Amino acid sequence: MTIEIEDLEFFCIIGILDFERAKEQLVRVNCQIQYHYQETFINYALVAEAIQNEMQKQRFELIETALLHLKSTLKEEFPLIETLFLKISKPDILDNCEVSLSETTKY
Repeated sequence: MTIEIEDLEFFCIIGILDFERAKEQLVRVNCQIQYHYQETFINYALVAEAIQNEMQKQRFELIETALLHLKSTLKEEFPLIETLFLKISKPDILDNCEVSLSETTKY
């Protein structure tokens, strides 16, 4: 089975520049989770909630740090995860593009 959470959007503090530390900015997260379903399932609503809660609580400086933290947190909270794809985007940080960081991890 593959859970796909697409374009989860919320505001949080993320970044190293002074203005990024002072005001929340829009963040978009995409996530794919592969797992073997056998009577036990992964609740996608709880996954989305965990992503948003962690991003808002931690106030990361780097997208890289945020991605690694989310990867670890999600695997810990949802041990059925076999493969995890995460993509964190900052759609409004630059005027002419959207910047993102992504990673796929097989457990």
